[in-house]
Amino acid sequence: MAAKITHLRQATVAPRVELRWGESLYLFAKRAADVVLSAALLLVLSPVMIIIALAIRLNSSGPVLFRQQRVQGNQDELEGHPETNVFTFLKFRSMYDGADQSAHRRYMESLINGQAKANGSGSRYKLVGDRRITTVGRVLRKTSLDELPQLLNVLRGEMSLVGPRPAIAYEVAQYKPWHRQRLTVAPGITGLWQVSGRSDLPFDEMVRLDIEYADVRSPWTDLKILIKTVPAVFSGRGAE
Repeated sequence: MAAKITHLRQATVAPRVELRWGESLYLFAKRAADVVLSAALLLVLSPVMIIIALAIRLNSSGPVLFRQQRVQGNQDELEGHPETNVFTFLKFRSMYDGADQSAHRRYMESLINGQAKANGSGSRYKLVGDRRITTVGRVLRKTSLDELPQLLNVLRGEMSLVGPRPAIAYEVAQYKPWHRQRLTVAPGITGLWQVSGRSDLPFDEMVRLDIEYADVRSPWTDLKILIKTVPAVFSGRGAE
């Protein structure tokens, strides 16, 4: 009996220790890559970001950056209290200053609950034909240039280059229990569902892809997603 117990311990404990070490090394490498790449991209793209900032100010009054509280943390920490673990999410402002967010909230609630109708463009997270969007904002959204300030979120350690899109607290409040599994890893600028059809996918399928990423993530997986992000952005597929 003692021999069997010893064998069982060797078979179960050692792989877990190895998994923890592997996970720690992966997270260290991922954070190092996030810092180096986000800093380099901010430096290289700074002239483009300055031009975008000027265009926004010339097109409409208000701040250049759009700031919003987004959820950050694992599903256990968020259970029942998504508003207690948040960070300030940055984007270039694409809407008129002070635009009402209630329409988006209603849309996301219906989308998560499977009640939103197809809008014809493949865009899911963003409303199509939204009159709150400025002229410059439409170009920024179509080209995904409005996402560039999130490189600051990555540099500060609030996001990663690759991971599930960060959710708003009112979205998380509508999640089914299994949806919360997408919150077990750090949010990212791009992810598996973005390169698998971007916003063309139904909400539940997007969540399944986020959960799949959380299960299989690795340096190689992250690299493949980053590489696939480039043609996805240039094609404008699913963007609005």
